[in-house]
Amino acid sequence: MSARFLMFSAAISGFICVALGAFASHLLKSQLSERLYDVLQTGIQYQMFHTLALLLVAVLLKQQASALLRWSGGAFLLGMLLFCGSLYLLALNGQHWLGAVTPVGGTLFLIGWGCLAVAALKRT
Repeated sequence: MSARFLMFSAAISGFICVALGAFASHLLKSQLSERLYDVLQTGIQYQMFHTLALLLVAVLLKQQASALLRWSGGAFLLGMLLFCGSLYLLALNGQHWLGAVTPVGGTLFLIGWGCLAVAALKRT
């Protein structure tokens, strides 16, 4: 994955976080149970954290090519899709089986952070 692709992905993800957060607080808060609203907010929060991490990875990758940074960015992207996406779907349609996908996304977040840590140690 290129730095350009990761930066673009971070920008789109940030846009989605802000839009979904506004949509949730203005339109969905009264429509969802408190529990499902909290699930939705958790997804938005984790997506924003990892959007910022993805942006950092893109900037670092622009400075120095690194397979570990590319792996980190890919893990963050896929983690957002699986972790946050499963929480969004759970909150919006109540499909509880999606909860089984969430830990896979969380594991990808951990892999992304681990790759970033190793890349930091190897950085010249």
